[in-house]
Amino acid sequence: MKSHYHCVYDIKYHLVLVTKYRNKCFTSEILDSLQDICKKQCEKWSIELIEFWGESDHIHLMLGLNPTIEPAKFINSLKTVTSRLIRKQYAEHLKNYYWKPVLWSRAYCLLTAGGAPLEVIKEYIQNQNRPT
Repeated sequence: MKSHYHCVYDIKYHLVLVTKYRNKCFTSEILDSLQDICKKQCEKWSIELIEFWGESDHIHLMLGLNPTIEPAKFINSLKTVTSRLIRKQYAEHLKNYYWKPVLWSRAYCLLTAGGAPLEVIKEYIQNQNRPT
């Protein structure tokens, strides 16, 4: 649990970003660079990067956010920054996959993660002592 001003929270998300057209363009070196960029962006946004992993056509991030951060705004910023920097750093490699300045698909997958199963939480809520 963490605290922020007047609240206590534990908010974790699993984010998956997929390359445009699911092109298998990531090498191990590119994934290392992506991890470094993601770590720096998370630090700028006061977000905890809990885990990072990737394959040739997508990356997974486990993130710890505080309640003041809007996930969609962070994701938009993360996709913009990573795309710009990776396309600049690996332009020669990526020109074999993309003819336009793109890297990511417009879509992404964002799932809440961690905590108790929903049934346990429902039971906890239902078993509160309601005044009569």
